[in-house]
Amino acid sequence: MNILVAGATGKTGLRVIDALKSNGHTPIALVRDSSDTSALPADVTLRHGDLTDLQEGVCEGCEAVIFAAGSGGSTGPEMTDKVDRDGAKRLVDLAAKAGAKRFVMLSSYGAENPDPDSKLGHYLQAKHDADAHLKASGLSYAILRPIALTDDDGHRNIRFGDDIDPEGEAARGDVAAVLAQAVDDPDWANATRQMQSV
Repeated sequence: MNILVAGATGKTGLRVIDALKSNGHTPIALVRDSSDTSALPADVTLRHGDLTDLQEGVCEGCEAVIFAAGSGGSTGPEMTDKVDRDGAKRLVDLAAKAGAKRFVMLSSYGAENPDPDSKLGHYLQAKHDADAHLKASGLSYAILRPIALTDDDGHRNIRFGDDIDPEGEAARGDVAAVLAQAVDDPDWANATRQMQSV
């Protein structure tokens, strides 16, 4: 499958690209003009687009889309809204228009019921809104909500569901492997799952 990856040059996105290639898919990296693409494999197709201003056609020819992007912890609420909420919602709409078979969303633990008083409240509300938009889009979807991310590769020892430890961690390598699996796994059709690495 041709799979568009938003956030392809990020810490999780780079691992998603590798996981998709390992699974026999053809990843297409959505990158900004200013993106550092040096860490991407040389044979990966680049498609230029900015999540704050996505143009028509960005999802054309893609059978699935993975949203693994984020505004980053150092940006303010405005950029969080532009990327994590509005950018994600726009990409969902464009994926639906292009006839994508599935949209895989990297969300976050806590996005189900965001606590407005927590330090991540604004971010979690943005993720919540993007997830809700995806669920209402008519697309087949998979929403992954990991707890605190680490830069580890992980061991593919993964726990899903309500019995995860909120104080635990999720390795980016494990998260990427799940995102790559979710593009065509029937068990992930219209599923929303919390996860942690064990």
